[in-house]
Amino acid sequence: MRPVDLAREHGLSTQAVRNYEDAGILPAAGRSVHGYRTYRPPHAQALRAFLALLPGHGHRTATSIMRAVNRGAVEDALRLIDQSHGQLLDDRATLQAVEAALRDLAPVPPEDGGTFIGPLARRLGLRPATLRKWENAGLVRPGRDPRTGYRVYSAADVRDVRLAHQLRRGGYLLEQIAPLIEQVRSAGGVAPLEAALRDWQARLSARGRAMLRGAAELDAYLGVREP
Repeated sequence: MRPVDLAREHGLSTQAVRNYEDAGILPAAGRSVHGYRTYRPPHAQALRAFLALLPGHGHRTATSIMRAVNRGAVEDALRLIDQSHGQLLDDRATLQAVEAALRDLAPVPPEDGGTFIGPLARRLGLRPATLRKWENAGLVRPGRDPRTGYRVYSAADVRDVRLAHQLRRGGYLLEQIAPLIEQVRSAGGVAPLEAALRDWQARLSARGRAMLRGAAELDAYLGVREP
């Protein structure tokens, strides 16, 4: 087969096929008597495998998987796949933790003038030092009383503290919680995040399905790959 024969199946350019070979994604091509690249069925299946791996694993990992297979390091390729599945599992656990935290987050009625750090800490069973630490980490941004300079927590601040408290109890680190709290802030509260969480779940499911398709094509390549 010629480069154009491999390219045509996937709507690629012949240069893309050459680039994939140069990158080690495809095994080295043979050469005709005139020096032109020639490909065989294993090359075609290698290209199918790589393109199937892309949506679930991303370009860098898919490339590393194919390079490992092509140099005969199949165990290295399988280890990379396991790592991707582990990351997907971690992402699912994070989503579940966020969903559980938001579900358990009761609405907080607005309070006249807000609340100070001491009463809020006692209400949640926390130490004031913990709330100050969370503030330094960007999890909460209380205002200040203009007369005393004391921290004043608005209803939105209390919501952020309670969400952080839920996630901390779930074992999440401050650096993991901060971007989630920021999402709540940018969405204008908890309710608008429901659509984002559904989209997040859909993307994780699509990634899992893509990994299955990639595994099937890679397995087919391993079956036809020349030693």
